[in-house]
Amino acid sequence: MSTKGQIILPAEIRRADGIAPGQEFEVERIDAGEYRLVRRKGSPNAGLVDWLSACPAKGFFISIESESTDRL
Repeated sequence: MSTKGQIILPAEIRRADGIAPGQEFEVERIDAGEYRLVRRKGSPNAGLVDWLSACPAKGFFISIESESTDRL
C-alpha cells in the first residue's frame, strides 16, 4: 500500500491480465484482512471523444435528400 492509499500489483499479474495504468478496481471486503479486487468496466462511451476527434474534416460529408419524418 502506497502512502496515497494505492495498492500495488506485481508486474507479472498486470502483464498476465492486461492491466493498464489508470485502470480502476472495486475493493470488496470479504473478511478481516481478506479483500477482493474487481476490475471496473469502462463506460459505454469510453473512447467516444477520441473517435469523434478522428472524424474527417468539416465538409467531408454531403447532405442527401430524404423523406420527412414529420408525419410519423
